[in-house]
Amino acid sequence: MGFFWTILVLVVALGVTWRFLGSYMAAVFDGRVHFLGFIERPVYRVLGTSPENEQSWQRYAGSLVIFSAVSIAFTYLILRIQGSLPLNPQHLNAVGPALSFNTAASFATNTNWQNYGGETTMSYFSQIGSLTVQQFVTPAVGIAVAIALARGFSRRNSPTIGNFWVDITRCMLYVLVPIAFVAGIVFVAQGGLQTLAGPVVVHDSLNGSTQTIFRGPIAFMESIKQLGTNGGGFLDANSATTYENPTGLTNWLSIYLLLAIPFALTYTFGKMVGSIRHGAALLAAMVIIFGAWVGFTSYAEHGQNPAVAAAGVHSTVGNTEGKEVRFGDTSTALFGVASTNTSTGSADASYDSFTPIGGLGLLTGMMLGEVTPGGTGSGLYTILIYAIIAVFIGGLMIGRTPEYLGKKIQASEVKLAGLGALVMPIAVLVLTAIAVSIHAGRVAPLNAGPHGFTEVLYALTSQGNNNGSAFGGLTGNSAFYNTVGAIDMLIGRFGIMIPALALGGALAAKNVVPASLGTFRTDNGMFVGLTIGVIIIIGGLTFFPAVSLGPIVEQLSHGKFF
Repeated sequence: MGFFWTILVLVVALGVTWRFLGSYMAAVFDGRVHFLGFIERPVYRVLGTSPENEQSWQRYAGSLVIFSAVSIAFTYLILRIQGSLPLNPQHLNAVGPALSFNTAASFATNTNWQNYGGETTMSYFSQIGSLTVQQFVTPAVGIAVAIALARGFSRRNSPTIGNFWVDITRCMLYVLVPIAFVAGIVFVAQGGLQTLAGPVVVHDSLNGSTQTIFRGPIAFMESIKQLGTNGGGFLDANSATTYENPTGLTNWLSIYLLLAIPFALTYTFGKMVGSIRHGAALLAAMVIIFGAWVGFTSYAEHGQNPAVAAAGVHSTVGNTEGKEVRFGDTSTALFGVASTNTSTGSADASYDSFTPIGGLGLLTGMMLGEVTPGGTGSGLYTILIYAIIAVFIGGLMIGRTPEYLGKKIQASEVKLAGLGALVMPIAVLVLTAIAVSIHAGRVAPLNAGPHGFTEVLYALTSQGNNNGSAFGGLTGNSAFYNTVGAIDMLIGRFGIMIPALALGGALAAKNVVPASLGTFRTDNGMFVGLTIGVIIIIGGLTFFPAVSLGPIVEQLSHGKFF
């Protein structure tokens, strides 16, 4: 399928999904979907809760933190004792404490950053019983926070924003599990590997060499990896391998799955607040930035790598270094932008081999806060934070108290939105400065100069945005990067989630102010443009000096910018 048709079919499929999956999720979280009630009700009895037992934002946030802490502890324990557990045909030993902590924090924050080779480090039990479990529950947590914030806009004078345990249960039962199951069947049908058999050793009688081929329950992990914007693969080479991503159809399906829920949640938001136009405005902001990033990244990868051209090698088929020939340069760029503009981080190529400008597209997609469209849930609640800032600026322009969906945006809401928008850049830039200032951080990059700096900046940006993709030249499995990376991921997750829930609680407690002739509209093109401007300006002001030292100076050192 050519690049044009890939884009066209993707746009049509996502348009249909936006309308129908978005409406379906609104019904799910409103409690109007019950076909798995025979499973749902016993879960509530075990948890000692019910849909009627709603929580304040403080209790909702407390439940989220407790659940996440237990998830981290559970994953850490499994990895530390995996050598004594069943389903270990590779006979792998326990994972070390620093790597176990990093991996536990990674999968419990929906980052799925991997400082290890999955096939040579994790047993089948660890992959199935721990990591894949986290790939279901962590996107459910992100979606739950987005729904709770949406309730803040839709409710009036309410002390509650829903029930955390009910929201994540409904999300997994009615959204994630059914879609992932169907997608998993497609991956298997296309040739994705799904087996509990151990590795196979193949002997080549022609040259006398042997090769170990790793196998495992891969295909069904692949479906939730993409759908939940997780990105953590069973194999070290991720979606570049035929076992995880066997055909062009599965490559397209991967892109579709990782974009489906983040885009559809804007319709869910519009449905919940009673104004589809407001959901469409958020969608428009996402699509415009996403389209622009796909455009210039694909253009950069369809040209020559300046370093290769400087060596006297001229290509007529684009930058194919580090890419699968079966996918091509432009489709690979689309996959990369989709993966890094969401919190997925999966890869069907070596991102370290992208051109400087192509790598800039991947890096800056994360630096904008991953709101175009962002991860499952995280994209919606983060762009709503930016929308509140945009409303505040718009209110200043017309000299009125800012209002969004009839809710007055006052000092407390602006402070919470500012905290949510700035916590990630502060964490990433401070930790990057530390990493390039001490020996333990400087010895990890494979390359010197601007590209080596980009490898460090990319890693900490990826972890701070709960993305998980990497420039593979960085050696991340060290005590320093395992510890710093885990801290980065935890700040990037909960430093935004908790302010988002506090915003939801503050807004739910407010009454609705009737619109007047002086009200700044938040469902039209002007607001879309203002929101885009806020996203670009905040990202640019915080990160431009850093990217100037990395991919920009690397590109300019080889001549022209494009």
